[in-house]
Amino acid sequence: MAGLKLSNITKSYGKVEVIHGVDLDIQQGEFLVFVGPSGCGKSTLLRMIAGLESITSGDLEIDDQHVNDVPPSLRGIAMVFQSYALYPHMTVYDNMAFSLRIGKHSKAEVDRRVKEAAEMLQLTDYLKRLPKALSGGQRQRVAIGRAIVRNPKVFLFDEPLSNLDAALRVKTRLEIANLKESMPDTTMIYVTHDQVEAMTLADRIVVLSAGRIEQVGSPLELYTKPANLFVAQFIGSPAMNILPATVLRSGSEPTIQLTDKYEVSLPIPLGDEQQGKSVSFGVRPEDLEICDEVNSILSGEISFIEALGEVTMLYVSVANNLEPIVAKLPGILSLQKGDHVAFRAEADKLHLFDEAGLSLM
Repeated sequence: MAGLKLSNITKSYGKVEVIHGVDLDIQQGEFLVFVGPSGCGKSTLLRMIAGLESITSGDLEIDDQHVNDVPPSLRGIAMVFQSYALYPHMTVYDNMAFSLRIGKHSKAEVDRRVKEAAEMLQLTDYLKRLPKALSGGQRQRVAIGRAIVRNPKVFLFDEPLSNLDAALRVKTRLEIANLKESMPDTTMIYVTHDQVEAMTLADRIVVLSAGRIEQVGSPLELYTKPANLFVAQFIGSPAMNILPATVLRSGSEPTIQLTDKYEVSLPIPLGDEQQGKSVSFGVRPEDLEICDEVNSILSGEISFIEALGEVTMLYVSVANNLEPIVAKLPGILSLQKGDHVAFRAEADKLHLFDEAGLSLM
């Protein structure tokens, strides 16, 4: 099994550069997830690791070997695609066995590996079926099984659950998590636009934007300590509430002003150079609590309510803010559109970003 090292990797199509100097160390046995909006370069980066896209500049090492010019078949990598890419005329068994037969493994070895993978993925009862007789989730498991039998150094997953319905995504996500537990020394790199997949599967998440890495860290690190405004609003659903603010006092007991009414004390010092500066204040919807006006940091009029049973989403119009803030509160609330509500939040749940969008906390 292997780790990977990406050093100043770039990718250009003609004069257009789409990956800008990516540096990344991926440890053996790690489950790393690439996330980011459409067009951010996450699939392009994955395909460069696989050898399906050329590297314009920079160095890629797998298991301490330079592989920029090594063909995909010789990199020790197996890739699971979004579209399954199964041979429709072959049975499940033959789909999983195909690469081993091409590699001239013995019949006994092929049979052993296919049956072991089928057992791991609960496909034993389907080995004689054609892909058209399987559900979407079963087809994706066959695609994963086809990768497992090759015993690769690295698994690459390119949005493998995006074609499944919501219930199947949950089930297959759990199966991938169980697969990782059963193969603890195998390195896995996973591309998704789904935050839930990233937060539940990843050891570390790489957040990408416009071909650049914005932040790398554990799911909880990215959630609790976003490095900048982009990560703060990308990680978390609903997105973090962001409001304009002004630093009234800096130093060891800093205070900011929200709208024209509220002054909020912050839990960490701010440098004197921040005094009087315009900043962005952030608080996650799930960190807001209803309180009385005296102890509040924000208040406004409810413009919309989503009663979802286990939680209630309040959309609240706040003075001088174009977008309503969102509060995610537990249970069913006896509130109506037009009601006035006030909110508080624990000091350690507040976020502050400077004029460049970088975190100050």
